[in-house]
Amino acid sequence: MFDIHRVEVDWGGRPLTLETGKIARQADGAVLATYGETKVLATVVAAKEPKPGQDFFPLTVNYQEKAFAAGKIPGGFFKREGRPSEHETLTSRLIDRPIRPLFVDGFKCDTQVIITVLSHDLENAPDILAMVAASAALTISGIPFMGPIGGARVGYINGEYVLNPLLDDMPESALDLIVAGTGEAVLMVESEAKELPEDIMLGAVMFGFKGFQPVIDAIVKLAETAAREPRELNLPDHSALAARVKELAADELTAAYAIREKTERRNAIDAVKAKVAETLTAEAGEAGLDKVVFGDLFKKAEASIVRGAILDKGERIDGRDLQTVRPIVSEAGILPRAHGSALFTRGETQALVVATLGTNDDEQFVDALEGTYKSTFMLHYNFPPYSVGETGRMGSPGRREIGHGKLAWRAVHPLLPVHHEFPYTLRVVSEVTESNGSSSMATVCGTSLALMDAGVPLKAPVAGIAMGLIKEGDKFAVLSDILGDEDHLGDMDFKVAGTGEGVTSLQMDIKIDGITEEIMKVALAQARDGRIHILGEMSSALSEARAELGEYAPRIEVLKIPVDKIREVIGSGGKVIREIVEKTGAKVNIEDDGTVKVASSDGKAIQAAINWINSIAAEPEVGVIYEGRVVKTVDFGAFVNFFGAKDGLVHISQLAPQKVAKTTDVVKEGDKVWVKLMGFDERGKVRLSMKVVDQETGKEIQADA
Repeated sequence: MFDIHRVEVDWGGRPLTLETGKIARQADGAVLATYGETKVLATVVAAKEPKPGQDFFPLTVNYQEKAFAAGKIPGGFFKREGRPSEHETLTSRLIDRPIRPLFVDGFKCDTQVIITVLSHDLENAPDILAMVAASAALTISGIPFMGPIGGARVGYINGEYVLNPLLDDMPESALDLIVAGTGEAVLMVESEAKELPEDIMLGAVMFGFKGFQPVIDAIVKLAETAAREPRELNLPDHSALAARVKELAADELTAAYAIREKTERRNAIDAVKAKVAETLTAEAGEAGLDKVVFGDLFKKAEASIVRGAILDKGERIDGRDLQTVRPIVSEAGILPRAHGSALFTRGETQALVVATLGTNDDEQFVDALEGTYKSTFMLHYNFPPYSVGETGRMGSPGRREIGHGKLAWRAVHPLLPVHHEFPYTLRVVSEVTESNGSSSMATVCGTSLALMDAGVPLKAPVAGIAMGLIKEGDKFAVLSDILGDEDHLGDMDFKVAGTGEGVTSLQMDIKIDGITEEIMKVALAQARDGRIHILGEMSSALSEARAELGEYAPRIEVLKIPVDKIREVIGSGGKVIREIVEKTGAKVNIEDDGTVKVASSDGKAIQAAINWINSIAAEPEVGVIYEGRVVKTVDFGAFVNFFGAKDGLVHISQLAPQKVAKTTDVVKEGDKVWVKLMGFDERGKVRLSMKVVDQETGKEIQADA
């Protein structure tokens, strides 16, 4: 019944198995990949014909994690998987980026890749396995895919690279890097690092590249026995029309691209496009001009002019040389009520970034296959249509916004103070108000400034820069701080973020069939120079965190109480802690180890809550002086409430240096006093001495006994 084909290879010390022919047999390609006890199913289906008028390649990648894979039932009212989580969206993008450039140019059939996590052993991350399975499914599908690709995760633990480290090993790693590529070159890199130098990062990329070569060999071996017949792809020849478009447009396009200002330049280009279209329409006569074909050929004419000027003359669209960064203006503290804010402008790209400090109540709960955990740092990136002078849909964030936000998150995350030393929940929002190239890196710079403006003690300021590539044959040029047009018409988007000491995040996407180690080395060195320059420009606004938190930010004080006192502080059904919160106005959070966090923007409220908690959980110390109030007088002394709910006796002999006939000669009920804990009597009762304070002046009127 089943025609099963299976390949197994040892990969990173664990068996990797690729199997096809048993599950999802009606898909164009389906592969079940197993690594350890993690299992992932990847399926591929492509429409037989493109939609009429289709002017782009409609590829969709959907990565989905099923709760049953880890023996869990989904949370929520409906108890079923809902909209994709942030992690699922990011993994979908992670797989899309390296496979997209490998489809044959001109193939425009609707193509869908669906990857489903069926089993998760909580040791082997399913994202890399999903990438491998998708590559294998595409390779055997018969769809015009010029793969296969491989992928790997690289850790850096105790000074050594580790291929596909286990999940439990990742907290010890100074690097989390994912690299994908073909047998010849690297196509994609995504990473987070703890200020590692460029040579370590480059070494990790090449280590991963070599590490996934056995996977590519295994996919090829599977395809030799299981691949479907390749689809026939009859692409029309438009070379004559392409030559005519270039002939008509070349001179005026060259003049248009000499205009430095973005909007004016785009208007000029649109005018050239309309003029050329009008001419070609007249020449076509009754046959008419195919607008989709013309649009594609006109874009290629644009690319030829821009790329030629860069490679032959070193001239860029805005007149810069290859390494110069656009003018930068950095401003901090521009929003009076925000906890921290910054406006970062680089050329025609601008990000308004706002930081907000919160408490434990603001932590984000994340329900993942590995278990539920809390996140104390969130970074949200928004790209409204007005930022590029357009109208558009407003709604929930798309994949691009989620991806750009996560890239900036990775760049800043390694530099945050440890949570137990700075116990705040942090949310950063980046509103991109203008865009002409690398708004994600502007977000990194703005986030660094906004957090420092809020008083968050970052280990160091962090900046980011986007690098581009123009490559024709063996000739190439690496561009610093690319414009939007240079991104669209170029071959690489290479983003590097970090401090003056090293790299914290690196992301690379290639639109051609890969780049070499030599190009990456040049790009990393050039990016470091640009990053150091940007950090210097940012320092004009802030070079380190402000000494004090923002005026409107909450203050958090941390204290420790004995674990056996937690129940008393919380009270039956939470009665006591609710009363503390209601009467003091401070937020109180108690953890299982006895750590108590008290938060409020009012320092008096914090102190009142701390005093109340201490009165329940703490014990007074011998020899320490405490403020108290007389609650009862008797012939032999006075009872004083001096430590929250604690009472103690001041014997009449301790009321004054000289002999006292009556207690009430010295103090009365309700008097404010200062008492020193002398110790305990034979029955364990508190024994005090007293300082009496004048009720009107507050001055001491009785010496300490």
